[in-house]
Amino acid sequence: MSEALCFKSVIDLAAGYRLRRLSPVEVVRAVLDRIATVNPRVNALYHVDAEGALAAARVSEARWRAGAPQGALDGVPVTVKDSIAVAGMPMPRGTRALSGVPNDTEDAPPAARLREAGAVLIGKTTMPDLGMIASGLSSLHGVTRNPWDLARNPGGSSSGAGVAVATGLGALAIGTDIGGSVRIPSAFCGTAGLKPSYGRVPVGRPWAGLVAGPMARTVAEVALLLAVISRPDVRDYTALPWDDRDYLAGTRGGVRGLRMGLLLDIGFGLPVDPGVRARLEAAAALLAGVGAAIEPMAPIFSEDPEPAFDRMVQAYAWPSFGALDSAQRELVLPEVAAWCRRGEGMSAAELTSAMVAVGETRRRVVIACAQYDYVLAPTMAVEPYAAEAPWPPGGTQHNPFCFPFNLSEQPALSVCCGLTGNGLPVGLQIIGQRFDDAGVLRVGAAYEAARGALPRPVHA
Repeated sequence: MSEALCFKSVIDLAAGYRLRRLSPVEVVRAVLDRIATVNPRVNALYHVDAEGALAAARVSEARWRAGAPQGALDGVPVTVKDSIAVAGMPMPRGTRALSGVPNDTEDAPPAARLREAGAVLIGKTTMPDLGMIASGLSSLHGVTRNPWDLARNPGGSSSGAGVAVATGLGALAIGTDIGGSVRIPSAFCGTAGLKPSYGRVPVGRPWAGLVAGPMARTVAEVALLLAVISRPDVRDYTALPWDDRDYLAGTRGGVRGLRMGLLLDIGFGLPVDPGVRARLEAAAALLAGVGAAIEPMAPIFSEDPEPAFDRMVQAYAWPSFGALDSAQRELVLPEVAAWCRRGEGMSAAELTSAMVAVGETRRRVVIACAQYDYVLAPTMAVEPYAAEAPWPPGGTQHNPFCFPFNLSEQPALSVCCGLTGNGLPVGLQIIGQRFDDAGVLRVGAAYEAARGALPRPVHA
């Protein structure tokens, strides 16, 4: 029974609490017990606040008994990525260089919204150094492992978040994404994760392309979490006007009559693995079977746009890395340190040139997607690679099928579309027009319903 509680959906948890068939305290205890058993194998959480979580669960239980819950997430166990500030918890951002920083004293907007909704904050999840690689490799946290195959990578940089929801170490998680960091772990771990439209979810320190996004085992749960963390916060001066809608209700519209482009070659980067391609084509056929019109889509790029994106991110990364003293810099993962050092001494002309090129990438992406209601693409072109690798062999440091849609500010959802011949998950990425977060969730839910249930990870 304890394990079953850890895999109950958020909707079922709320129903159980309301009918007094379940207690937030027993659910949180079950999750904490499971963390003690499973986390040593997968290394998803580096900080667990058992005492605080149980205290919050007791208060939640009292609210449910009084018939006054604070919403659908009241009493639901949630984890938060290392790089998101949570009052009373550390935020070393995955690196030994910051291992001694004091605990935060204030919640970042996503954490604040969770507390207001009555969610139970279980702890913080692992990430690579400064979030600069799409891997579960960290100088501080060690190696986070894929629950489908412990020798494989869970993706990054929201590594632990993806593993936590896949293995029942929390019903929901919040990650961040500037080049695929919510979607890649969701794809590699067989779960669902949304990179919202830029500005949809308020963050504490906004910068170009960066979003916080909901991660869960199903699209419906992603929708519930988005409704909470997208609520307004004055601290994010880039935030969109609050869209006060029921994202869960919006998932029930189906896809009949929608026109979708199938993008299997974006024009640069590693070619799509045959096993990944087969799952994507099967997913497109399934959507066609429930009423969508699917059309092959031409590559968006004729040359590689990643160098300009890299320069932009290096320019942002350098101030944080540059503020470290020489001893601290030596503690940063070597691949990340080398990356950050490329931002030192960047001239205004170099940065301006990079930003002009980034604008051109954005223009091309928006124009290419404009003729379709939605675009279907792989989240990752390859299967999960070795757990100790910083990025795919022969690949680039950022995922070609992800970062262009950060630059274009479009919502993009990753949902599992089955397993390869090696038994590893494949992510179907559903990309919508700017601001159409509800639409990508609707398509994802329709696909999930047509696909049916998937098995749990081998090591869950």
